[in-house]
This record gives sequence, C-alpha cells and structure tokens, in this order.
Amino acid sequence: MRQTLFITQGEYATGSGPDIVISTLLGSCVACCLWDPVTRIGGMNHMLLAVSGGGDTSCALSGINAMEVLINDLVKLGAVRGRLRAKVFGGARMISGFSDIGAKNAAFTLSYLGQEGIPLITQSLGGNSARNLRFWPGIGRAMQKMTNAPVRDMAFAVPGGNGVELF
Repeated sequence: MRQTLFITQGEYATGSGPDIVISTLLGSCVACCLWDPVTRIGGMNHMLLAVSGGGDTSCALSGINAMEVLINDLVKLGAVRGRLRAKVFGGARMISGFSDIGAKNAAFTLSYLGQEGIPLITQSLGGNSARNLRFWPGIGRAMQKMTNAPVRDMAFAVPGGNGVELF
C-alpha cells in the first residue's frame, strides 16, 4: 500500500521502502532530496527562507537547521552521512520586481552541499514556474512537474474602485 507524505514550508520527511512517496509544491522555496544508496533510506526538506538578513550581512541559520535536521533524521534511521547523494529543486523567481529569494535559496543549498561534501546528482533550479515534486526515498527517484504557465504578478482592482489594488 503506497503512503504519500505531503510536506510544506519548513517541514521534512524521511523513509525507506518502495511504497513511500514524499510530495511538495515549490515556488521560490527549495527542496533538497537526500538518499543513501546502500541503506536505501532517504528524505526531503522544504526550505522557505534559507538565508535571511539584508545589506552586507546575512544569516543562513534557517537553511543550516533545515539541512541538519534532515541529515540527522536520516542518520538515526541508519543512513551514513558520507554516502548521501542530493537532488535539489525549486528556487523560482515567483514575483518580478521583488528580491530574488529563490536564487538565494538555491545558492545556499548548493553551497551547503559543496561545503559538506555531499555529491549533487541532479538539480532543477530557477525559472519562474512552480514545481510539483515527488521523491521516493527508498529508491532515490525524484520526479517534478512544472506548471503549464509561469506564475505572474497579478493585481486585482477593488469592485466599485477606490484606486486601491490588491495583490
């Protein structure tokens, strides 16, 4: 019997076996799928704001925490940190004219994996479309489906109009 685990921003899920699927919907967020091919244990997180701050300073504590919590849970289940492999998705620019938080989330994730020596097997980052993502942690398979149309800025006028636009 297949079990689907749906995660949202700030969450993660882990598991093994061929019947577990982890699913999420990504925009500017980034999901990192990690898998140990020997123990066949894997997991996925969903990072909302991997890096915060402004100006010349930034703080990656949220992203570091999201990655470490996922890795620690995988290790508790029997995965070996040194054998983990990564697949990374998301980081879209969802609203033009605002800061590109998706690019920052993607850059953090790639930098973290490089610093920790976790090989990146595949990535699908950037663009301006949302992604539906599924990950099978027991076999390390990931599948994404892009939305049919890019997400665009939308403004809605208030009926009867008072000159205020809502977005």
